[in-house]
Amino acid sequence: MPGPVTADTAAGAAQRRRPELAAFLRGRRARVTPADVGMPPGLRRRTPGLRREEVAQLSGVGVTWYTWLEQGRPINASAQVLDAVARTLRLDAPEREHLYHLAEVPYTPAPEAMTRAVGPEIQGILDALDPRPAVVYNARYDVLATNTTYLQLFFADRPRPDRPNALWTLFQEPEETCPVLFREEELPFMVATLRAAYGTHAGEPAWEDFIRRLSAASPLFTRLWESGDVRQPGQRVKTFRHSLAGTLRMTSQSLSIDGIPECRIVVYTPDDEETVRGMALLRERCREGQ
Repeated sequence: MPGPVTADTAAGAAQRRRPELAAFLRGRRARVTPADVGMPPGLRRRTPGLRREEVAQLSGVGVTWYTWLEQGRPINASAQVLDAVARTLRLDAPEREHLYHLAEVPYTPAPEAMTRAVGPEIQGILDALDPRPAVVYNARYDVLATNTTYLQLFFADRPRPDRPNALWTLFQEPEETCPVLFREEELPFMVATLRAAYGTHAGEPAWEDFIRRLSAASPLFTRLWESGDVRQPGQRVKTFRHSLAGTLRMTSQSLSIDGIPECRIVVYTPDDEETVRGMALLRERCREGQ
């Protein structure tokens, strides 16, 4: 097992990051030409890309400060300055995140970068998981993709909205017909998970509008949101009700998706024999609907 993180090990990690930061910045600078940023090529240019002073000028920082940054010296950098350097060096999203980590600055995704759709490869994985219900959520619980069994589990007895959101479904449904039983346990957990994700999106118009609209629609959501509780997604046993399949106890497992930040596949697996039988009935309904 790895040992505890001490001041010495943390300092050692920082010392290793600085040479990596220096090499990364030099490499990214070398691939950006003056023409890429609208500058004349000039004469006697000995570097394959931009000069340090040109990066500093285009980023709005001092030449000495940028030189020290690229030399890997232990100087502080703000997120705003790193973003300016990232724009000048034309870093894509993974490169920008890498720059933040090397510079030891907390990373946050670009505003409004919330994923709203997934590709056919992910849809194929969901379909292959049938008859286990499976869904892709983003951090706001928007439903990005599902398989057929998930739709039967959540939307068989209610109309499916154009842009479904799990929180809207659960907070807008009357308690007596809500697909999730034991709301007093499940809804606080989901809201706490939402608040954990909100920390990196606070102030973004889409997130603020979502919180405001759901608060206006549900006093229960407002009360849970104002509690300030924070949780991370994880394995849980949830109990559902279905008009055909009856009471279903399902273990939910969250799986991250490479290349799609803040999204996860959630798969539901029967937790007892009664649920296995109920899911068989649900599967038959899915086949009849095909």
